[in-house]
Amino acid sequence: MISSYVTAALRHARYELMENGRFYGSIPECQGCWAEEASLEACREELIEVLEEWIALAYKRGDQLPVIDGCDINLVAEHV
Repeated sequence: MISSYVTAALRHARYELMENGRFYGSIPECQGCWAEEASLEACREELIEVLEEWIALAYKRGDQLPVIDGCDINLVAEHV
């Protein structure tokens, strides 16, 4: 399920070549999820790692994650 979320989020990723020759990538739906690297491929790989850590931190803090392309990985509290 998380891998489906990561795949969906990466479809929304935006990359740009900066003036300094480095690549910047971000996922607009995932506030604060960005990477900067020397090559596009390295930037994409770093963005995946950052996204996975971003998801883990959201789970730890109990934050609500954005639903992306219908993929909802938010934890649902069970009612006892």
